[in-house]
Amino acid sequence: MAFRCQRDSYAREFTTTVVSCRPSELQTEGSNGKKEVLNGFQVVLEDTLLFPEGGGQPDDRGTINDIPVLRVTRRGAQADHFTQTPFSPGTEVHVQVDWERRFDHMQQHSGQHLITAVADNLFGLKTTSWELGRLRSVIELDNPSVTSKQVAAIEQSVNEKIRDRLPVNVRELSLDDPEVEQVRGRGLPDDHAGPIRVVTIKSVDSNMCCGTHVSNLSDLQVIKILGTEKGKKNKTNLIFLAGNRVLKWMERSYGTERALTTLLKCGAEDHVEAVKKLQNSTKLLQKNNLNLLRDLAVHIAHSLRKSPDWGGVVTLHRKEGDSEFMNIIANEIGSEETLLFLTVGDEKGAGLFLLAGSAEAVETLGPRVAEVLEGKGAGKKGRFQGKATKMSRRTEVQALLQDYVSTQSAEE
Repeated sequence: MAFRCQRDSYAREFTTTVVSCRPSELQTEGSNGKKEVLNGFQVVLEDTLLFPEGGGQPDDRGTINDIPVLRVTRRGAQADHFTQTPFSPGTEVHVQVDWERRFDHMQQHSGQHLITAVADNLFGLKTTSWELGRLRSVIELDNPSVTSKQVAAIEQSVNEKIRDRLPVNVRELSLDDPEVEQVRGRGLPDDHAGPIRVVTIKSVDSNMCCGTHVSNLSDLQVIKILGTEKGKKNKTNLIFLAGNRVLKWMERSYGTERALTTLLKCGAEDHVEAVKKLQNSTKLLQKNNLNLLRDLAVHIAHSLRKSPDWGGVVTLHRKEGDSEFMNIIANEIGSEETLLFLTVGDEKGAGLFLLAGSAEAVETLGPRVAEVLEGKGAGKKGRFQGKATKMSRRTEVQALLQDYVSTQSAEE
């Protein structure tokens, strides 16, 4: 049996009855990006207005008696609605769908059917899978490459059909109906039962599908194919937007264009050239800065060697610098008789460190230095370097190195 959402994709609310309710858990992603487990209930209704995920389409969101439904999944001929509030079996409930999310999915899914059919009819490009993403959708085509001319032709054709206001209808066929053989599809789920649902775009395509769709291509408004990307195993990913997503994309793009016009102080037609000039200037500045940093590193190395404090443990910290800066100093000094401890970065936060000296001393002390600085590192041949999270503990490292040198001197 088809759900109410499949029989009427435009229905936004209705009343039904609770069949069952059982305790359950839902794994979800929290605001910090970590997985969280929510305790709740799986509610089964006599019928549902909320589409369970399937056919490449994500599930709906909505409410049951104003209680949020956080996930809808298909289980055989039933749909499980996850809520954090229980419902008593036999209770009559009011179900509402998140219409903005539903209509967006209808536009993207019907748009995918249209693009898939046109790509096949025009160029024999077969669709092997598709993904309805949060911001954009992707159709995987069974071809290693798709030309820009083919993309332009597909986009022109699908938008012509939208302007032609072609109707889209849904029918149910029995498994033994001869017409099933003429319908496009990629197979049925293992637990499928009952008739086959067929979505037909007049004079364009008939496709087996369980998803929610527009009733006329005019509801798609417009389709924009953003381009293609290399897919997996000699396939090509075609990226597209349909309907309201195109309008939102244009709004974001125009906002970006206005911001760049203000920042670059030139018209939109000159943005690319202005950015290229900035990139070239930045590269030149980075090159000059690197040369100055290298000269400074050499000067510092010579100053350290001439310092009256030379010998034993020599330390240096600079806010500005990188691994290359520290290695130049170590190379210029080149002494294994001294333990050289260099750090760059925030004095109390994160940064980089380098320990240089005799191979034996560095091998012993390197991991301990990383541990004190709460960082990680690696080394060989008298060098140990890495990243630190607690540069504020540099004095502890200096004490550690000094103790080691003192112990070695006493033993000699």
